Amino acid sequence: MTPPKNYLIDMDGVLVRGRTLIPGADQFIRRLQERGAEYLVLTNNPRYTPGDLSHRLRTIGMDVPAGRIFSSAMATARFLQSQKPDGTAYVLGDSGLTTAIHEVGYVITDLNPDYVVVGEGNFNIEQMTAAIRFVAEGAHFVATNPDPGGPGDEGYVPACGATCAFIEKAGGVGPYFVGKPNPLMMRTALNYLNVHSEDTVMVGDTMGTDIKGGVESGMDTILVLSGVTRREDVARYPYQPGRILNSVAEIEP
Repeated sequence: MTPPKNYLIDMDGVLVRGRTLIPGADQFIRRLQERGAEYLVLTNNPRYTPGDLSHRLRTIGMDVPAGRIFSSAMATARFLQSQKPDGTAYVLGDSGLTTAIHEVGYVITDLNPDYVVVGEGNFNIEQMTAAIRFVAEGAHFVATNPDPGGPGDEGYVPACGATCAFIEKAGGVGPYFVGKPNPLMMRTALNYLNVHSEDTVMVGDTMGTDIKGGVESGMDTILVLSGVTRREDVARYPYQPGRILNSVAEIEP
C-alpha cells in the first residue's frame, strides 16, 4: 500500500466558513487520521492559540487536536527565536501571538524593544503610535501575515496587512511578513511536522497565499472552490494548482 501524502490544510474557506463546517470536511480529516497521514491545519490567523482553535473546531463537529494546528503567530515566534534568541518585542496582537512569543523565550516590553511584532486585534491610537515610534527609532518590524482584511462575524474586517500599512506610512519602514505566501511559513510548518515538501500537499482556497506558497515551497497543491477563489479566476495567475476540486470532501488521501 502506498504511504499517504502529508497535508498542510488551510482552515477558513477550506474546513470552515465563518462558524460553519464545510460539508464533508470532518470526514476528510477522519480519512487522514484513519490512514495515518501526517497533517497540519495551517492558518494565517494569528489571534488564537492552537488550543482555542481546536476547541472552536470541536464545537462545530470536527476533531482536530491542538498539536495539529499551526498558525502564522507560531511561525513568527520561531522566526524571532532563530534571528535573535531571548530578545524583546513590542507586540500588537491577541493571545495567540503573545503566547507564541512568550513560549520561545521572548520578553514583551515597551522599553526599547528589539522588534515590533504586529498581528491582529483591536488596537487603540496609543498602541499604534508606540509601534510607529519604535519602528522609526530602529526596531525591526515583523508581522504575522500580509492579509489586508477578511471575513468577520459581522462582515469584512481589516486585518494585519491594513494595520501594517498604517505603521509603515507613518514610520517609514515596511514589515517582514512571515505568514503565507512566504515559503518560510511553509518550511517552518514542514519542519514542525518533520516531513518533506516533495511528499506533501498544500490544500487551500486562495491562489495568492495558499497556492502561491505551496508552489514556491515545492509542494503539490490542491485548490478548493469552497472559499474565496472562483474557477474562472484561476487562469489569470502565472502559477497554477495541481488540482482544482469543489471541496476537501473530494480528496481521497
